[in-house]
Amino acid sequence: MSEPASEPVSRSDPDSTGVEGTDVPEAPVDASVLEEPQLAADGVPDVAEPPLAEATNVEDLLTDLERVTGERDSYLALAQGKQAELENYKKRVMKQQADHLAQATASLVEKLLPVLDAFDAGVRHGDESLAPLRAQLLGVLEKEGLDRLEAEGAPFDPTEHEAVATEPGDGAEPVVAEAFRAGYRWNGRLVRPAMVRVRH
Repeated sequence: MSEPASEPVSRSDPDSTGVEGTDVPEAPVDASVLEEPQLAADGVPDVAEPPLAEATNVEDLLTDLERVTGERDSYLALAQGKQAELENYKKRVMKQQADHLAQATASLVEKLLPVLDAFDAGVRHGDESLAPLRAQLLGVLEKEGLDRLEAEGAPFDPTEHEAVATEPGDGAEPVVAEAFRAGYRWNGRLVRPAMVRVRH
């Protein structure tokens, strides 16, 4: 005869609160996790604000800002001063170059004056063939700044006339009676005075 089947034996521990069929106890649940976040009056959840920066940190930042601003202004003033010095240097160099060029040109003109004197002497002695050459050379120099002094009949001016002879007059103001050699200015500066006879 077959034996009756035995009923399954339950191994559950009456003291155990774990999952059915296992011996592992369930982890306790924190009730605070399940609580909903508290809402502020405007409906936004309350969030803890970070701590405010200390006043000393703000003062340090302001101090650094003032220092950097002062350095910037100092460097800017220095740069502007150097720029002004550079501009003045450029102007000074340009003026020196212009003066040197003017002096060199005036020196060349002075060397050409004897040529003009020779042409003048030839024309006075009746050599009319020299007149076109004289006029051409004088015209070129006059375009560059040469100015011929017309002395004869003009009042005597010791700054522009060199008196090498005199003759009696009517006692009035002295005038130039004759010019032996022409005088010239170059760009407003006297290059050579006229050599003249003065009538007193």
